[in-house]
Amino acid sequence: MEKHQSLEELVLVEPSASETTRLISQQSLQPSYGSNKPSSYYVEDLNYTPEEEGRVLSILDRRLMPCILLTTFVLNMDRTNNSNAISDNLHIDLGFDINVVNTATALHAIFFSIACISGAVIAKIAGPSRWIPTLMLSWGFVTLAHALVTDKSGYLTVRCVIALTEGGVIPATLVYLGSFYKSTELATRLAWFWGVQHVASAVSGLMASGLLKMRGIWGLEGWKWLFLVDGFITVVVAVFTWYGLGAFVSIISPINALVRYYLPIDSTTTRGGFRGSNSWFTERQVQIAVTRIIRDDISKRSYERTVQLSDIKDALTDPGIILHLIITMIGQTPNTPMQTYLPTVIKSFDFSVSAANALTAPPYLLQGLSMIIVIQHSDKVRERGYHGAFGAGWQLLGWIILRGLPSDAGRAAKYMAAVIVAGWPSTHPLNIAWMSENTGSVGKRTVASGLIIGASNIYGVWGSQIYRADDAPEFRRGNLINIAFAATAFVLWFGLKLSYQYRNARREAARRLLSESDLREEETLREARGNSSPLFRFTT
Repeated sequence: MEKHQSLEELVLVEPSASETTRLISQQSLQPSYGSNKPSSYYVEDLNYTPEEEGRVLSILDRRLMPCILLTTFVLNMDRTNNSNAISDNLHIDLGFDINVVNTATALHAIFFSIACISGAVIAKIAGPSRWIPTLMLSWGFVTLAHALVTDKSGYLTVRCVIALTEGGVIPATLVYLGSFYKSTELATRLAWFWGVQHVASAVSGLMASGLLKMRGIWGLEGWKWLFLVDGFITVVVAVFTWYGLGAFVSIISPINALVRYYLPIDSTTTRGGFRGSNSWFTERQVQIAVTRIIRDDISKRSYERTVQLSDIKDALTDPGIILHLIITMIGQTPNTPMQTYLPTVIKSFDFSVSAANALTAPPYLLQGLSMIIVIQHSDKVRERGYHGAFGAGWQLLGWIILRGLPSDAGRAAKYMAAVIVAGWPSTHPLNIAWMSENTGSVGKRTVASGLIIGASNIYGVWGSQIYRADDAPEFRRGNLINIAFAATAFVLWFGLKLSYQYRNARREAARRLLSESDLREEETLREARGNSSPLFRFTT
């Protein structure tokens, strides 16, 4: 294929076997993002069996997803360690009360959200396979820096900086996974993604129960040892993912052709470095990997395209996206006090610091398991709204039980109530997948990904004020507020489902009025119009 050919010509012309071999060989040696176009491997009339597609999917699940899950594992270890540190009296050691912790949580939410909104856009420019390990290395060093904090100002500063370094990785990952998985596969993979985060939270609690006992060794508090160990683990994983700090080596070293990130740029560049000397896919499997994604969503034919101003406008004016953002901000709000103070709340049930941190593991594991089961069932039956309402209803019931327990209830009863509320099947990955499959264009989806991850953290601004010092240790007023947020989210899930059903009904009525020539014209415009096309059908 000649370099002067347009993208449309590349898409419509099937390459010969020898030409495909030459292209794959060339592209597997390209280290820079955007230097190749996976859509050139799209074959419009390619025939393949479900078994062949299943083998491609299996390779992705075995070779790609473990690395993605490892990155999110260390991410949530670093995000959970703050709550573990608070249970070890971090705030007292630094000379302030939990209201300052709440301020830090609010600032963290603001900066994290800013990083989320920009993170997806930057990922499209720099390339997710580079941007993800770059951010990992950055927040690993900031986690280590927590051990240098000696006062309120230092604590507020590191919480803001770590928010900036951690915030962009999730939207970048969403953009990245969308180039490998179909919409019917993404929700389950996102369930694994967030499920591993809950496993990480459980592991972090178990680690904290031991590391916090190191208080006094080398003159360091236990919570500083916690940050040091977590930060070291993150830096090691980042170096593996980035393979020898590839971005810097490629600039200063003549061996830049040997530098490879583990995360491939796309399905056409899967060899080199820790990925191995051979590509993950055969020539035919590369075509299948690309073709199946574009057939699932025609807008992904231009997946390499960066974000335009029109994409931002479309995302901000799409009523469906707005409703997804509202559900995120309201439904996730009770997570802030629970995630920040879960070890502290359990400690108030008359458990030791070590036991309280260890006892955070069961609810985190329950949440990960229940979430994966609910979302996998949602993928199986292709239904979203009722499954989201089920998760929100579980959370609502848990807060009601926790709030309704009398003050003199036994610690076992109080702990079980905490397990129920903290173990609810989080609806966040389901909400993201539902929004993604109903967005309709790559640029708009990229913006929406940043917005929804930002929305899933900005609630920390008000959520951080639910549990106050004058309401401790039972936080009865705060739990009433949590009940109100959970009840509202429960209703909103039904409202969003009805909204999509109504829009589908209107489009079906409009489509019936179109002539054959109008239908053909709409088909040619379908990719450009995205989910505004009368031919687009929303998942409900």
